[in-house]
Amino acid sequence: MSGGPAENGPFLYDQGPEPLHTGTPRRSGKVLVAVFGATVLAAVLMAVLLPLIKGSAADQSREAVQVFLAALDKGDTETAYQLLCEKERAAVSPDAVAGRYVVGDGPGRVVAASDAEADGAPAQQVRVRWSDGSLSRFTVVNSDGPHVCGVTRGG
Repeated sequence: MSGGPAENGPFLYDQGPEPLHTGTPRRSGKVLVAVFGATVLAAVLMAVLLPLIKGSAADQSREAVQVFLAALDKGDTETAYQLLCEKERAAVSPDAVAGRYVVGDGPGRVVAASDAEADGAPAQQVRVRWSDGSLSRFTVVNSDGPHVCGVTRGG
């Protein structure tokens, strides 16, 4: 015996009742758009916040020169040597770092930093005042972190 009037009864069309949803279900693209949007937002935030976390190029250069000078002042030539750029490391041995970079009497103190160029690449010039009042300029390049890449006497 058959079911009820829906299976037997008069139909609007000759075939009988069809299921309302016959196609394969489709997903909404909202989740995918939200994931991509969140990824783009995270990338933009990292690009904006990175200088705030790490500091500007001038701040990083000042700090690198301060650490370099402190290492030389304490006789830690190995640490100072590691803070040199590759070109300078090739030109000087760890034992000769102090002789090449201590250009004034007494401990040096960082007083300023400014934008510059070194071998066509962006760099920082960090001014150092020595205990005897003399000045020198340390060139700092940012190649995998700030590295000292030269010194000149005078301010």
